[in-house]
Parts: sequence; C-alpha cells; structure tokens
Amino acid sequence: MPGTLADQQSRTAQPDYDVVINGGGPVGMGLAIELGQRGVRVCVVERYTTPQPVPKGQNLTQRTTEHFHFWGCEKEMQAALKVPEGGGIGGLTCYGTLLSDYHYNWLDRSKVRDFYFTRNLRLPQYTTEEILRRRAAEVAGVDILYGWQGVALEQDIAGVSLTIAERQGEGQRVLRGRYLVGCDGSHSFTRQAAGITQTQEDHNRLMALVVFTSVELDDLLKRYPGKAFYSVLNPKYDGYWLFFGRVDHGRSWFFHAPVPPGTTAENFDFPAFLHEAVGQPFDLTLDYVGFWDMRFAQADAYRKGRVFIAGDAAHSHPPYGGYGINSGLEDATNLGWKLAAALQGWGTEALLDSYHTERHGVFASTIRDFIARFIREDRDFLRKYAPDRDLADFTAHWDARSADTSEVTAFEPHYQGSSIVDGAPGSPSSLGGHERRARAGHHLAPQPLSDGRNVFEALGADHALLALADADPAAITALEAQAAAAGVPLNVIRDTGAAAREAYGAPLILIRPDQFVAWAGKTPPVGLMDRVRGA
Repeated sequence: MPGTLADQQSRTAQPDYDVVINGGGPVGMGLAIELGQRGVRVCVVERYTTPQPVPKGQNLTQRTTEHFHFWGCEKEMQAALKVPEGGGIGGLTCYGTLLSDYHYNWLDRSKVRDFYFTRNLRLPQYTTEEILRRRAAEVAGVDILYGWQGVALEQDIAGVSLTIAERQGEGQRVLRGRYLVGCDGSHSFTRQAAGITQTQEDHNRLMALVVFTSVELDDLLKRYPGKAFYSVLNPKYDGYWLFFGRVDHGRSWFFHAPVPPGTTAENFDFPAFLHEAVGQPFDLTLDYVGFWDMRFAQADAYRKGRVFIAGDAAHSHPPYGGYGINSGLEDATNLGWKLAAALQGWGTEALLDSYHTERHGVFASTIRDFIARFIREDRDFLRKYAPDRDLADFTAHWDARSADTSEVTAFEPHYQGSSIVDGAPGSPSSLGGHERRARAGHHLAPQPLSDGRNVFEALGADHALLALADADPAAITALEAQAAAAGVPLNVIRDTGAAAREAYGAPLILIRPDQFVAWAGKTPPVGLMDRVRGA
C-alpha cells in the first residue's frame, strides 16, 4: 500500500520526520494530507487498523467539503453518499415525539450554500475516515503506522521524541519529529503527557448512544421527505435532545438521549425508550449500546513548545449540530499551513502561536454561542410553553422558533482580530454573518472569474493575491516586493472582469492558504506580508 509502513518494520535506524501525528482519525489523516501535499515529511501513528464502526460525526458542512476539495478527495466523498430519491440529508425538530404534529426544518445548511464552493453531505465518520486513509496513503512523504499508539514523549529544543507501542503486541520504538501533533481524542495521551491542562463544564448527565436497525421506522418517517436527522424536544428531558439520525437510508439508525445514572445495556429497556421517543411501538433490532458523559471540555492551550493538539484532543462537546468533526478538520487546515511555513523557514513562532489564538477563540464561541445556547434556549422554551397548557401561546412561539435560521446563518467562524490578519486586535469567534464582501479574517466566498473558473479553482497552496478590475499595478508590485522580502510564497491571480470586483468590494484581496482573507483594499499597508507570517 503506497505510503504505508508495515506493522512490524525491521529497520533499526529511527525515521526522521518533520511532523509526527499521534492519532489517525479524520483529523489526524486530514492534517497528514494537508502537510504531505505541502512537501512536509509526516508519520501518522494510529492504534486501530480499521476505522471503528460507530456512527458519529456525520453532519459535514460545506466548509468541511472545501477541505476535501483541496485534499483531492471531495469527489470520492460525494460519491460515497448514497441517498435514494426523496431521501435528502436535511434535519427536523419535533415537539414531544418524533411523530408529533409539531415540527420544523432544522440545521438547513442550504441557507448558506452560496457562500461556499462545495456542498455539504452526510457520511458516517468511519466512511469519511476510510476515504481519508486511502488519500493519505497516496501522498508522497506520508507514512502511516497502524496498530501503534504513543506511550511516552520528550521534547527538546530541536524536536520531539515519541515512544510508540504496539496496541496488540509488545513491540516498542521511538519516532523523532521536529513537531508532534496529538489528534488522539478527548482522552488524549499527547495532551496529558505534554502537561496541557483543560477546562471542563460538566452537565452531570449520562447519555446513551444506541445503534439499531428498523425498516419500519423508515416507513414511518416517509412523512418527512428529505430528512436524515431528527431532534426531539420533550419536556421530560429538560432541554436535552432525543436525537435520531440515519446511518443509511432504509435500515440503520443511531439515537442519542439522556438516561438515568447507573444505566447499563442490561438494566434498561432501550426498545421501550425508543418507542416512547418515536411516539408509537415499531419493530427494531438493537445493534450497539454505548454511553458518554454530557460535558464540554477545552484545552487551555493548543500548543506547548513543539507539541500541538487538534480535534477532540483540544476540544470536545456533546454531538449537537455536527460541530465536532467539522471543527477538528478546520484545526487541521489552520495548523497545517502554519507548520509547513515554519518548516520552510518563513513562518515565525508567532505564526505557530496564532493557531491557538484563532482556533481556541472560535471553539470557545462555538460552545458559548451555539451548543450551550441551544440547550439553554430549549430548556427555557419547554418550561414556558406547552400545547396542553395554552395552545395558542405555544403555537405562536413554536412558529417563531421555526422561522429562526440563525443556527446556520450566524455560524460563521472567523479570525477577525487575529494578529496575523489586517485590522484591530480582537477575539476570533464562530458568531458572525455570511457576506460576499471580502473581509479580513473571514472565509472567502466563492466567485466566478471572467475566464470561467471559480476563484477556488485558481487558489493554490500558498498565499494568493487576487488582483481585480481597477487594481493599481504599483500596489500589486509593492505587495510582490513585500512577499519576496519576507520570503512568503505568493500566487498572483489577475482578473479584469467587473463581477468579482463588485462582489468582493475591493480591487486587491490577500487570501491565506486556508482560504481566509488576510487583507482587502486598494493600497496594501507597509509590512503586511510580515504581519501575515507573524513577524
């Protein structure tokens, strides 16, 4: 298998890598692809030889599929989505039970479709991981060790040594890298071994994950065409969701819900619980029952020296709204180009530090302004309104919730205020608004160019300068000179058509390697290229 090391490598010389990644789930594999495509030599250490068959992380945003586009696997991801006619991938919120008369569309990502280059999709995480594994194995310079895991680490001024052990054996070896990234989950060995603390907010709730098979439930839910996941708000559970999702279309399902403390797969009647949540009995077969604790956790730092953490190792939360895997893959993209820049010699320590500043701020906002807010607002609604107490009052407020699309339209992670983008200091956040206009710190919206390509097809791996109609040639030359002096690779894209200039609202736009705007305007400020590299 290209790019994959045999499990029992016999070489005595220790490999020398630019980056060692401990944990090869979707985030670790995505980071490996990001780095490998930039010429960085990487070794991924992954304890499981095959992806774990537990459905989670299914709700992939348009922004996430943009990553897949740049990683060369978006078409394969889209092809893996098997949706029958009328199946769809939308969501629904119901009151009381799944078959209630009160329901509305939920998490409708079509509301922001025009602001991203690719379309969203739903895939079980194990399918996403399988495709990323295959793609990583194709990338030159990426080695993968399956069946191994990190057990000790030491870092010094020149790099990090990671001791790894066979998960089902007695073999041990040491990998040496200039940097180490822990993508090893919420109980991250890397985070703990590096001495990175985390802050937790515990909701003191035991949650169950039930995977089951039911053809009858598929028949019952044909009344809701185009839906693939369903949130049930029941007053009995005080704002915590009863959450159903399709694993496939027709047979397999997963279900998240709060259960009493001490619940086990043996002492609790899960079929009866599912019947209650749906609103009537139906035939089902239980395939898996697992448990997790309802809590938010975020590392206090995403970096310590030459050790970084990403994905669930850096932040974890309840699986509400698909924020977990999407946030983790954004971590990979943000960190990847910065590590490559440092290894190539033009990225500074401050550029590496900006990974924590940007991604920590965004996820803190994701917890505060979205997930925790959903729980709080659902709880308040269920305590105040009920159809059996005041039907008219309930209906009015239920309809108002139905009309509120802010859960999608206001979720716009951005780095406005970051030290490596133009503008006044501030705090990166996930709370914003989607616009065509190019704004420093915000994601670039797609836009056709006059040669027929979309701007996303013209962007490469480096910083890009988009020079549009009425751009001053002297300003372009000045920015090219700044880039050359700072050692920052710069791709200049010229387009003289009026459409992009009008849409973006500026003749010159400097775009980071992760498709976020670093600066937009007419005359670049002195030292702009030094700023974007953290100098």
